[in-house]
Amino acid sequence: MSALKREFWFLMHDRAALLWLGLALMSAVIAVFLGLKVIGEQRTTITNLIEADQIERDVVMQDQKDWGGAAYYLFHLTYDEPSNFAFAALGQRDVSPWKHRIRMLSLEGQIYETDSVNPDFALIGRFDFAFVASLLAPLFLILILHDQRSRERAAGRLDLLESTARNSGLWRYRSLLRTILLWVCLAVPLWVGGMAAGSSLSTLLFASLAVLVHLFIWWLIISFVTAKGWSSAVNLVGLMGVWVLLAVIMPGAIKAGVNATVPVPEGGDILLTQREAVNDAWDLPKEATWKPFVERHPELADYAKIDAPFEWKWYYAFQQVGDQKAESLSLAYREGCQRRDQLAGLLSVVSPSSTVQRYFELLAHTNAAAALEYETRVRNYHGQLRGFY
Repeated sequence: MSALKREFWFLMHDRAALLWLGLALMSAVIAVFLGLKVIGEQRTTITNLIEADQIERDVVMQDQKDWGGAAYYLFHLTYDEPSNFAFAALGQRDVSPWKHRIRMLSLEGQIYETDSVNPDFALIGRFDFAFVASLLAPLFLILILHDQRSRERAAGRLDLLESTARNSGLWRYRSLLRTILLWVCLAVPLWVGGMAAGSSLSTLLFASLAVLVHLFIWWLIISFVTAKGWSSAVNLVGLMGVWVLLAVIMPGAIKAGVNATVPVPEGGDILLTQREAVNDAWDLPKEATWKPFVERHPELADYAKIDAPFEWKWYYAFQQVGDQKAESLSLAYREGCQRRDQLAGLLSVVSPSSTVQRYFELLAHTNAAAALEYETRVRNYHGQLRGFY
């Protein structure tokens, strides 16, 4: 207990360490607050869309005289409800669509349409708790621990401190105490925000443990560098170099390498292929539409005859044929995104920051797999609508 009191006394007189601990706490509080705000806005948007969708459906249906017109003018709302831990890691919810209003037209022309994304957010991501835990936490730890021993050496007190210490683990004990205090500064806002958002106890425990393990890895790196006997300035420069390499360069290199290794079609190319097929169908013989449509739906072959210049069944048939022509590109896109995500997960082991970021997105259900899962649900729902009509 006396050793603990002594270390707390030293900490209370270390203005630099208190400053960085205070900034870490402030960063975590701001990140949690902003995350809760964004998720709250998304939930409000969903609630408003549900209400507006029902009102619009009632108005539209009053003016429709046939099923073709109803299918054309009716929008069908779909959305991906954020999890109770999504505030901590917004992940793909910033770059991938989480709501759609789809019609009984070609799906490929709708599913790749999304709200415009802030280019700065697309590049560095939002300032959420996962950003603080993965990128800023090791930086705060470096600033707190880089000069513990070297500062005492420069002041001529190192030999006296080590000779009067009761055990040889003085620096290890002191640095671990400050590492744990940094973890507390990060974990407390996370738990407060998690309880306010209704996050499960197990999710908060796993998230807190991930932050602790991440800090411990960086504590080992810092301990290794500071034990070399270098000056505080050299320690700081060296550790900052390691931080830039592992937390900034490696994640960017992983993303660039994965994108180059696993090319995927552009969503715009898929949309253009589908729309060209639909536009061309107006000028082609109707048999050019019915043949590929009946091949996919042979049970409707008896209904393929058209007597009028325009019939709704022909219109919706060439809408689906447009999807069929873009199907190979769309499938290649989804499979490519899955392979990219899997490869990035394997390579993230070389970057603790990337690993923590991906783990938080997994807990929050905001990772690439969750975005693809939502897309699959939209496709299944659109298929059910087609079957209904």
